[in-house]
Amino acid sequence: MTGSKVLIVEDDQALLSVLRYNFSKEGYDVATAVDGVHALEAARSEKPELIVLDIMLPKLDGLDVCRILRKEMRVPIIMLTAKTEEIDKVVGLEIGADDYVTKPFSTRELLARVRAMLRRTEMLKQDASSLSGEPSPSAIKVGDLEVDLAHHRVSLGSSILDVSPKEFDLLAFLVGNRGRVFSRDRLLEKVWGYDYAGDTRTVDVHIRWLRQKVEVDAAHPKRLLTVRGVGYKFEE
Repeated sequence: MTGSKVLIVEDDQALLSVLRYNFSKEGYDVATAVDGVHALEAARSEKPELIVLDIMLPKLDGLDVCRILRKEMRVPIIMLTAKTEEIDKVVGLEIGADDYVTKPFSTRELLARVRAMLRRTEMLKQDASSLSGEPSPSAIKVGDLEVDLAHHRVSLGSSILDVSPKEFDLLAFLVGNRGRVFSRDRLLEKVWGYDYAGDTRTVDVHIRWLRQKVEVDAAHPKRLLTVRGVGYKFEE
């Protein structure tokens, strides 16, 4: 989706220049920041449609920036990390990032992730906006769990759950296809919007954090089930 505004936050000036050049060449409206404090200022003033955010930043690190922004806006966030051990934190509900790319990475790969994320976000907006004009329900209710598609909200009983945008997308997809088993690769394709044959831990982490919210006992889930050797499914 060329023309979309993307905020790139990276303190390595050489890498930032390369990313800015390539994103601009692809037709994106690019804003940049080189530290966490300016990242917050840019996100609030520029109102980007997607943020590429490095973890290791001066003044305020990327994890803290992500936590703060997640409380203020629902913009998709792709984290850049050089530490594979940070991945669970990055894609977890605690942080609220939607995806991650591990350094070193190819610009082509990052651009593919960005395109897929923007495309998926736009599709979800269109789906939500069309619900009011269609007879299909704008919310899916399974027992005491309700996934409100129109308002992008999940509730359990009388409580509104704090879920990130991508966790909402994953839960909504599985609930909407309850009883069906999906592989991790298939979930990446359907929920994240791209074919990805590499590390699928992002799905596992999102499932784990969702279980902390929707299950009575996350260690012994009854709804979000693992099908050994295949993937995951939502069971009524």
